[in-house]
Amino acid sequence: MRDGRLDEFVEQVRSRSDIVQVVQSYVPLKRKGNRYWGCCPFHHEKTPSFSVVPDKGFFYCFGCHAGGNVFKFISLIENVTYFEAIKLQAEKLNIPLPERPRTPEEEAREREIASLRKVNEMARDFFHNCLTMTGYGKVGLAYFAGRGISQETIEEFSLGFAPDSWDKLTSAFVKRGVKQELLLQAGLVSESQKGKGVYDRFRGRVIIPIADERGRVVGFGGRVLDDSKPKYLNTQETVLFNKRRLLFGLDRSHRAIQQAGYAIVVEGYMDAISVFGAGVKNVVASLGTAFTVEHAKKLMRYAKEIYFCYDSDEAGQQATIRALSLVVRDTGAVVKVITVPDGKDPDEFIRKHGAEAFRELIGKALTLVDYRLKYVLSHVRYDTLEGKGKALQEILPVLSGVSQAMLGEYTKKLAQTLMIDEGLVIEELRRFHRLPEQEEAPQRAPIRQVVKDSDSALRRAGRLVIRAAYQDGGILAHALTVVPLEGISNPVQREVISFLQDCLVRGELASDASAQGRLSEEAAAELSRALVETLGGREEAEAYTDSLRVLRKAYLKAQYLAHTERAEAMMQAGDKAYLEELNEVKRIKDEMDGM
Repeated sequence: MRDGRLDEFVEQVRSRSDIVQVVQSYVPLKRKGNRYWGCCPFHHEKTPSFSVVPDKGFFYCFGCHAGGNVFKFISLIENVTYFEAIKLQAEKLNIPLPERPRTPEEEAREREIASLRKVNEMARDFFHNCLTMTGYGKVGLAYFAGRGISQETIEEFSLGFAPDSWDKLTSAFVKRGVKQELLLQAGLVSESQKGKGVYDRFRGRVIIPIADERGRVVGFGGRVLDDSKPKYLNTQETVLFNKRRLLFGLDRSHRAIQQAGYAIVVEGYMDAISVFGAGVKNVVASLGTAFTVEHAKKLMRYAKEIYFCYDSDEAGQQATIRALSLVVRDTGAVVKVITVPDGKDPDEFIRKHGAEAFRELIGKALTLVDYRLKYVLSHVRYDTLEGKGKALQEILPVLSGVSQAMLGEYTKKLAQTLMIDEGLVIEELRRFHRLPEQEEAPQRAPIRQVVKDSDSALRRAGRLVIRAAYQDGGILAHALTVVPLEGISNPVQREVISFLQDCLVRGELASDASAQGRLSEEAAAELSRALVETLGGREEAEAYTDSLRVLRKAYLKAQYLAHTERAEAMMQAGDKAYLEELNEVKRIKDEMDGM
């Protein structure tokens, strides 16, 4: 991909991206004048310090000092690289990536992936037709009917059935010209251990096609109709199928998740199908593996709240606790737990009590801390001193992830429940944070810390000059005749001005995209702040003139000290040229006195 084509692509995505619309999909904003304000999504705060200026295309937080353009915002909120953020936004806008010449190896890999996608689609149709159009599928249809899965849901998910035969799919596909090697690569067949040849991987099972976010079939899950083992069988890992990256049903549920403001996560695809079929469509399932940070990040593109509804048995409870701790610690998501009574999974509960009863459970979902507290108190005898200590230690990992805004309330509630001093809870929490393993634990990727602002009048003046220079290259040329680049004392601002000067030399207009691509993170944030800050009631021209005077005075003061030191050194060395240095010192002092 040539640089020019890449630049055109980035500019096309940028020009079609409304920074306010993008930010508002994650953060509520209120308009005040020509800018928008909201609570920063990158650190916890009650008073809004996060600002977006749409006509400049920048955002800036005055609390944690995060700043940049629309792509920088996406990269921070989604915890992806800058270019991945551009690609994400391009996908949302249906803008295709520019193509570049591909190597023979890349072309071969693309052909392989295309072939795998095609054979997976064929297999989906094969299994679905076996279920709905042949005698083989009668037992499968009876099974689905027994689980309360309607014909409409069967069609929605393209559910199928694999005949109880060693080579039904293999024979059908080989006759259609599909090579055995491709069937092996797709995980649809397995090699015989007794000799040459292959046999169907899925036999005598109802089949659930598994798709990626874009609805492309990447693998299959099969469930037996009796009590034989294994109960569930998935496609093995392939180029397309990676359980740790997939969430079953996300291709169908993402719009419902956006509309509801939260996602419901269940353990298996049969649970997800049952919940979806009951009309609760904002549901996904993990595929027999632990819920991962990557899973959470996928969901958080659509909503910041995640409701877990795992099985109520002991294993399900433990899985829920692990998933909760993982998600809160590493993503900052708002997490709640739907508790299904009677030790049942969501599928069983809906079949027994109906969809409306399940919706009532959603309405009673517990916050992370309340769920953990309830669980710990039901498993620990806390009527003794030892029991109180054990209960406290088991709740601390979850309590440590609570926002500062809610921490006081939960600390008080925990102290009252365990009947211990609130100060003891606070002290134990502080001790927990100081543990080495906690210091080494991964930090929440999208969350930043509040940074003490070491601002000064000189630095504010530098930002105001940067603001004017960004908007008009002619102003930059004038500013550099008054204060040369090396006279800018702040290295971050010097980097920004150097970038603006480079744009001027090249005959380019500085933009948010070029700034974000060529500046360091700190310099890009400083430019963002320069464009987002108010002028303190002054007009642009007045603010620029005042600020340039402040920078010139600081530059002269530095020059005055340098020439004075040089003159003193020359005098001590007997160098008569010190008189010239003294004249320069006098000239500088006269200019400073006249300012």
